Amino acid sequence: MLFDSLKRGLLSGLKTTWTLGKVIFPVTLIVSILQYTPVLPWVIKLISPLMKLIGLSGDAAIPLVLGNFLNLYAAIGAILTLDLTVKEVFILAVMLSFSHNLFIESGVAMRAGVKLWIVLITRPGLAVVSAAVIHLVWHGGGQEAKYGLLNGTAEQAAGWMGMILQSLEKAGLGILQMAMIVIPLMMVIQLLKDIKWLNKFSRTMAPITKSLGMQENTSTTMAAGLLFGLAYGAGVMIQAVEDEGVSQKDITLAFLFLMACHAVVEDTLIFVPLGIPILPLFLIRLGTAIALTLIVGTIWKRTGTLRRKEAMYD
Repeated sequence: MLFDSLKRGLLSGLKTTWTLGKVIFPVTLIVSILQYTPVLPWVIKLISPLMKLIGLSGDAAIPLVLGNFLNLYAAIGAILTLDLTVKEVFILAVMLSFSHNLFIESGVAMRAGVKLWIVLITRPGLAVVSAAVIHLVWHGGGQEAKYGLLNGTAEQAAGWMGMILQSLEKAGLGILQMAMIVIPLMMVIQLLKDIKWLNKFSRTMAPITKSLGMQENTSTTMAAGLLFGLAYGAGVMIQAVEDEGVSQKDITLAFLFLMACHAVVEDTLIFVPLGIPILPLFLIRLGTAIALTLIVGTIWKRTGTLRRKEAMYD
């Protein structure tokens, strides 16, 4: 039984890696190449005038663009090269927590059945609104940020051939890293399914998912996203949608929650070396996720109730 479970999990993990790889590889390759072209500097120049509205200097556009085009690590690498205040770094951390790796994670969300416009409105929208609120409310943090021992320098490729090879390497390593996480994860998930542990977990999580307006079969999707993020937890989330019949409404609500609060441990702790307050960052993400999901779920429920009442009178 153990061997059969692991075998099914391995096959499921390979299938999921292939599915996600078709999104991750080309996006990583294209964006990596764009770093060596005038495109990113042009985008940064375009965004810079808007930075002052949310309490950031023009240079802060660099980590925002890199974080959304690539990932948090690229954004942090850029932050380490800039002279910013604690407040500016905190604002960047909150914005990047809500909106990073936008292209790949948007593709993942679409693969799970979430509409693209929901992703594009929610993630950048939360980033901008949260930054504006922090800028208006917090009047401290004016001291220069201290980055500890981290080194933000990165070796640049020489020539077009070097650029292409480095971009291929980044894309390939991205797939390999994903496979190393997704395949063992899918094997463990399959084993837990076969021993009926996930059924117990779903029942335990039922009150939480129900309080957020979702059915209990959404709990696996929620746990995967919270622990592993949208990109790396996508394998479990997509499999859960297919195997457990998660409804369009529930998967949308789950992703709304996870777009505000995913990979909550890793994506929070990654900012520790930047010298910013971590607990407020965690509470902002969690509070926003709960509030957003409850509001949308309530509106969705009331809209459905009104439609049913109108249908009864027609």
